[in-house]
Amino acid sequence: MKTDSHVVITGSNRGIGLALAKHYAQAGCDVTGICRQTSVELTEVANYVIDGIDLADDSGIAKIILKLQQRSIDLLLNVAGIMHWESLDEVDVELIRHQIEVNAIAPLRLTVALFDQLSQGAKVVFLTSRAGSIADNGMGHGYGYRMSKAALNMAAKTLAIDLMPKGIAIGILHPGSVKTPLNKLGGEIEVEEAVEGLTARIAELTLQNSGSFLHQNGTALPW
Repeated sequence: MKTDSHVVITGSNRGIGLALAKHYAQAGCDVTGICRQTSVELTEVANYVIDGIDLADDSGIAKIILKLQQRSIDLLLNVAGIMHWESLDEVDVELIRHQIEVNAIAPLRLTVALFDQLSQGAKVVFLTSRAGSIADNGMGHGYGYRMSKAALNMAAKTLAIDLMPKGIAIGILHPGSVKTPLNKLGGEIEVEEAVEGLTARIAELTLQNSGSFLHQNGTALPW
């Protein structure tokens, strides 16, 4: 990204979102962090913080639009999400519904709401998971999370097609199994390794590879 690029990141108060905010701030970008509750670390690196936001609520989206209506966005990073990892015996329809709302519908709503703010040649990235891959599901469990990420993948792929004529590239990226509070499976790699790969993939994102489902290490993932 150019040093004067405006980068907007959801879920930026901790974990991968915060690490991405630090990366782009250090690169000289103008960073706006969006979150439910800000953190000291985020306020230290972001140029602007929009907190008190529930991305699954109409008022949260409206507040973001109001705060950013005069700003052009060069990179929109949809990072915020939730994870439950229920077995068949633990299936809870309300939890499944909430995960789909937060993980799939909210990122799409925000992207559509901010469409007029996206600059020429902008990039929009959705942080997804290989848990949303139907072909890659060999262990079961995690009904709501898997369903929500599969839905997110479809939304992002569809956006890639619809926004290509407008010159906007869409990234659909799996960060790996990262050691964060979100990951109920524990995680295998540190946040720093995930972000190194994610930012490399974002830098490589063009209209030619827009809509590709990729691991942060560059490997193409099956749908």
